[in-house]
Amino acid sequence: MRLSELMGKEIINLYDGSRLGNLNDADLLLDAAQGTIAALILPVKGGWIPLLGGRQELIIPWDAVHKVGTEVVVVSMDPTYSRRREKD
Repeated sequence: MRLSELMGKEIINLYDGSRLGNLNDADLLLDAAQGTIAALILPVKGGWIPLLGGRQELIIPWDAVHKVGTEVVVVSMDPTYSRRREKD
């Protein structure tokens, strides 16, 4: 699959049915040694975090991706998924 084929797809969490974001907004963490995607990194939108000078990101490991469909990417992330705060 080409990177251009991933762009524009909505990311849906199979665990609770929530929409996590869009791949247009995501960064990809690549494993250069293997030439594969290691994780998707999504910015968390809304809330007060951007106003306070920081932002949080949602890190989705590629092994949590269950299916890449024609319009959506289905992942399974329980409520303990990793969030990290970006240092400015």
